[in-house]
Amino acid sequence: MTTYDTAHNPVSHAPSLTAVHAGIRLMLADDHRMLREGLRRSMAEQGFDMVGEARDGAEAVELARVLQPDVILMDVTMPELDGVEATRRVRSALPHVKVVMLTMHADQDVLASAIRAGASGYLVKDCSTEEIAEAVRMTARGDTIISPRLAASMLDEVRRIDRPAAGTPDEERVVTRREEEVLQLIADGCSTPEVAERLYISQKTVKNHLASIYQKLDARDRTQAVLQAVRMGIVHLD
Repeated sequence: MTTYDTAHNPVSHAPSLTAVHAGIRLMLADDHRMLREGLRRSMAEQGFDMVGEARDGAEAVELARVLQPDVILMDVTMPELDGVEATRRVRSALPHVKVVMLTMHADQDVLASAIRAGASGYLVKDCSTEEIAEAVRMTARGDTIISPRLAASMLDEVRRIDRPAAGTPDEERVVTRREEEVLQLIADGCSTPEVAERLYISQKTVKNHLASIYQKLDARDRTQAVLQAVRMGIVHLD
């Protein structure tokens, strides 16, 4: 377990929750030291406030409680506690903390489990520093990011495990034309302000549409809503 001072130097105690810079507080969780060090350097260069790192899932849960980061970059495969279970525990105890998961392979079962655990981002480890940085920024502001390489596998899994309940009237599952437009823009990776700008509506209206969409699609968050909408043929992922 490692935490940092405001210059991103390792220290043996937790830093103050008051950051010197008003940036996004980012924590790392990965059992590979070299990868952690590389991520720490590159994310610090991107302007993130690096608050600490964990060597396994159990440490990630413990450190998250202490440091209260905005976002955690979480490896999927770790000793002691895997990234999916660590994400579930973090999100249960600290629902305001967002998690972006990093994976080497697009394993359908793991991806479906990650969705249910509450992760907000899903990236493969060979993506660029800029892609990771953008995923962290989007996640911190409440958006969802899905690596295009993972989308097909995720949708295959959703089609397999998320069949609509028997007897559910079709009209109860239909969203309005405006809600379809909102969903498509979210699926395209747009943030709430970007959706509002493109549709010439307020951000509050976008949030109201999303609340309605969640209820109609029985979704907990944007990720589930988009995947459900794709499965139903309402929107498409390019």
